[in-house]
Amino acid sequence: MGRSALRTLLVAASTGTAVRGSLAGPELLRVARVLMQISGLRRYFEMGRGRVLRAVDGVSLDLDEGTVTGLVGESGSGKSTLGKTAIGLLDKSGGEVLFRGRTLPARYGARDFRRQLRDIQMIFQDSHGSLNPRLTVREIIREPLELAAGLPNAEQRAQVEQALVRVGLSPEHLGRYPHELSGGQRQRVGIARALVAEPKFVVCDEPLSALDVSVQAQIANLLMELQESLALTLLFIAHDLSIVRHITDRVAVMYFGVVVEEGATRDVYYTPAHPYTQALISAQPHPDPTRERHRAHVAVRGEPTYPLNASGCRFAARCPQALERCRLETPVLRELGSGHRAACHLLS
Repeated sequence: MGRSALRTLLVAASTGTAVRGSLAGPELLRVARVLMQISGLRRYFEMGRGRVLRAVDGVSLDLDEGTVTGLVGESGSGKSTLGKTAIGLLDKSGGEVLFRGRTLPARYGARDFRRQLRDIQMIFQDSHGSLNPRLTVREIIREPLELAAGLPNAEQRAQVEQALVRVGLSPEHLGRYPHELSGGQRQRVGIARALVAEPKFVVCDEPLSALDVSVQAQIANLLMELQESLALTLLFIAHDLSIVRHITDRVAVMYFGVVVEEGATRDVYYTPAHPYTQALISAQPHPDPTRERHRAHVAVRGEPTYPLNASGCRFAARCPQALERCRLETPVLRELGSGHRAACHLLS
């Protein structure tokens, strides 16, 4: 298969639910090339008195080039920590991350970040706090180009204006400060800053959650248009499963530091295997009331509480189907077919 045919297939797989559904599974996996490989990644935090918070505890994911991978789970499940650790904003406690076959540092220095500027970027959740209030929009977007160096000033100015127009803003915004913009405009500036150096991989850390519902749809559509036109690989972190369902090729479900299920989006949503995934999906409202009546509701026990004991399934205390084995033995991800995996003793 030639490069143009491969690009067409990958783009088609990330731009529509009907097309994505027809290409998900082995057809897509055979042609996709892994851009980032996360292997046994760990990020621990010391809590004092000998206690350790295993925020990310041995997560492994392959992120295919030109695709969108969703990362979902409740607050505190470790989604943002995983994204930040993978790209070096947090030090790794263990495991490794490979980008295009090259091992990324366990602990980053300033030189490592500069070297990575043109490959990897991040779009932050807080569009207000992530922008320097003392800089104009022009200066904010230009920062990555100045750090990467090597571009003449005239070319930097041209790329900044191009990046701004690409996200739907006009050159008149270049002289404004963040406080003079709306929330949606600030997020567009954050996206422009992340993409101005033309990276290949971008972590989107809940980029919609702080926005009004009407603006969320606009930014989601913008991200998908940019992903297609720039051939980006995205790790899309979100709470809203309905959005993730429509814009991703694959989904990984996290619960307190571990991935409990992963697979093609259509498999995870239509045939969820882990009780936690089933509970998340059943809690989402469905626009079709006839399907809503026939969809089983999966209730979970109590509130999410981080298990300080590392043994056993971390969801066991809330799982309505938990066995004694679930509390004693830690389940591992097992293959269910076509790249769909889940970590649950009930599947054995």
